Amino acid sequence: MARTARLKVLTAMAVKAYYDDVKQVKPLHDGGGLYLRKRDASARWYLRMTEPGTGIEQWHILFPEDAGGGYPNKSLAKAREEADRLRTTRSQGLDPRAERDRGIRDRREADRQEREAAAIEEARRLTVRQLFEQWCATQLQPHLRADGKRTGRKDGGKYVREQFERHIFPKVGELALADLRKADLLVLLDAQKSAGKMRTANMLLADLKQMLDYALDREHIAGNPLATVKKGKVGGPSVERDRALSDDEIQLLAPAIAGAKMQPRNAAAIWLTLSTGVRAGELMGAVWADILPNEPKPRTARIDSLLELADAEDVKLGIIDVAARTWHLPTTKNQRDHTIHLSDFALKQILVLDQYREVLTGSSAGELSPWVFPATQNNRPVCVKSFGKQLADRQRASEKRLSNRTKATTSLALPGGRWTAHDLRRTAATLMARLGFPSDTINECLNHIQADRMARVYIQDRREADQRRAFDALGTRLQELVSADTTT
Repeated sequence: MARTARLKVLTAMAVKAYYDDVKQVKPLHDGGGLYLRKRDASARWYLRMTEPGTGIEQWHILFPEDAGGGYPNKSLAKAREEADRLRTTRSQGLDPRAERDRGIRDRREADRQEREAAAIEEARRLTVRQLFEQWCATQLQPHLRADGKRTGRKDGGKYVREQFERHIFPKVGELALADLRKADLLVLLDAQKSAGKMRTANMLLADLKQMLDYALDREHIAGNPLATVKKGKVGGPSVERDRALSDDEIQLLAPAIAGAKMQPRNAAAIWLTLSTGVRAGELMGAVWADILPNEPKPRTARIDSLLELADAEDVKLGIIDVAARTWHLPTTKNQRDHTIHLSDFALKQILVLDQYREVLTGSSAGELSPWVFPATQNNRPVCVKSFGKQLADRQRASEKRLSNRTKATTSLALPGGRWTAHDLRRTAATLMARLGFPSDTINECLNHIQADRMARVYIQDRREADQRRAFDALGTRLQELVSADTTT
């Protein structure tokens, strides 16, 4: 074999002539098993060797990973050099194919590592705005997990996008992440603090931290520049509202509502919130049960369509059944259903609202709108912020009246200071506590998840009977505190 390997019969001119002659299709042999074979418009070098011990003939393509590994890119001299190298490998008891495969794997691994390094470097050159788009698309969009829990944000990041467009992007939106520094962001947060917008500063801090943690997890940045920044250094510690109306204020509320020049629906909404403890989004998502057909399948389809519309309007669908005296919410903020018992006091407000039902827009058959609090186009619920604005507009100094808003700017002002729709929910809970009901019952009435994980997992009873008693007692107490007619 060694004598054959040294045999060289071709010349460079002979190889060129073979390559140029289109009629020549038979492989050209240089001796020692080295061949040039034509394949379509190309010609590749091959080496034929016999496997020691078995005598099996093997064909090895030379320069297999090289796209230009054929003739004329690889000359006769280069082919002989590579053939000698493969023969030496074989003489050492090694399989050239295994060596070739190992070389291919090594090159591929090196290429992979090079691509990853380039991707990381490219990621670090992402701008703040580009990072936000990634974070918004993957983390802020609402999704339903396999366990039924919702992730992301209900608005898909719309609110945080508006805040970033206003306060973050104009200054650092086009800045590369690799160049972003803590000082750059603190300047923006300090601007909100200087303007007295403490809550905005804290919300921006929280959202920026979340976005940068997302970048850190994906190795877009080496560290979160805001990791050590606390709310106390930005907008100050969060202050929980603890406003609850006193008994005296509830007594003052009835004449105040009468002089507030509110729509009857909104006046009833105040008392309904006080007597049920619902959230504003649950209040505005209420529908009448009698608009739902009794057949199971159509009923389910109608509820599903209303649920989709409620989600689009950022409210929580709740079905008010006057005959059953219930207000059932199929899904809530806590991702579970909730049923409110309607006391006599609450039912009185429901009957007031029933008087103002409207024919559904576009209905030729006189079909009524399903919404208890319909928008101007009554095929959808009123905006969830509308009720809060109605209350706020009637608790401001006359000189701070907003244009085209009510002139009764102080009509709902109470001695204890400004109050909100959520403060009515807190007042309902406070009244229940004063009436002697335990916190676990009150939490169920308000649809609060128990803080104690063990109790939450092992105690599944919702205390429906206790809830009914608490709602009835709450309604009785409210009736005692206000005048006989609370709905005028």
